[in-house]
Amino acid sequence: MAEEEGAPVVVPPDATVPVLPEPSAAARRTPRGARFAGAAEAEAQPEPQAEPVDADARREVAGTVGTLARLRGEGRSGEAHALLVEAAYWPADRIPLLAAEMQRAGLGADWATLLWEAASLPADRLVAAADALAAAGRTADAEQILRQGVARPAAEIGQAVLGLAGAGRGREVRALLDAYVRVRTPEEAARSAGPDPQTLVPLLLEAAQGVSEERHWDLVHALRVAGFAT
Repeated sequence: MAEEEGAPVVVPPDATVPVLPEPSAAARRTPRGARFAGAAEAEAQPEPQAEPVDADARREVAGTVGTLARLRGEGRSGEAHALLVEAAYWPADRIPLLAAEMQRAGLGADWATLLWEAASLPADRLVAAADALAAAGRTADAEQILRQGVARPAAEIGQAVLGLAGAGRGREVRALLDAYVRVRTPEEAARSAGPDPQTLVPLLLEAAQGVSEERHWDLVHALRVAGFAT
């Protein structure tokens, strides 16, 4: 059998030999086999395109940063701070633009102040701002705004989570609680379950489990001490 398999194939002179098309470059590169399952589909996906930034938004951001720089130069700190507070409440997609323009203008300290002010945004807008910063590659700023945002009272966090959960905003709930259980002590996290333990306890425990096994069991203990069944 080995000799037959290795024997040359003789093609008659009058036979027509089909010419197979050259495989495309993509076909040659596509990995095969079970451990590469889904790789071809992934390669076929188009590159995500960044959303175009509105020209009016760019002009407004540039104008605001220019005004801020002028106010700082003139020593008008109160007006500069009021402008930062106003800018912190802008739509989330403008926050990364503000960061880039302010740092380009040498206003890094004012950017830190703006982040601090933005931390007091309502929970849904807080998460939206963090998402926008993360999408722009400013992961550290996104994490910072969430850490500062969850410094609010425990009962307020609980009410905010209930509002998001009631609106079906599961992703925002997870983002907020992930930051919350990382930053606050288990005892503080347990107190946030007060507004609605039946809804909030499972959500808190799920978030703590995502941080670590140790944080999960610390929160279980804190919830039991606080009188909430787990």
